[in-house]
Amino acid sequence: MAAPTNHTAPQTGAQAVIASAADPARRPDVLLRVRRDEGHEVSAWWMVGAFVAVSAAVVSLLSWVPGGA
Repeated sequence: MAAPTNHTAPQTGAQAVIASAADPARRPDVLLRVRRDEGHEVSAWWMVGAFVAVSAAVVSLLSWVPGGA
């Protein structure tokens, strides 16, 4: 349960950091992160396909390593 906040005292610690934080998707040091509109999220199937593709690439590259059975 969240603790009640005291609006008369100045914000300190994490409350002050969160209140003044910029949008993390817009930070210049964050690469390849895009904030999309509601309902325009990337399909989970892209992540499944990427996993299968990378796994297939690793297995095919490892087939070139000598010493396997």
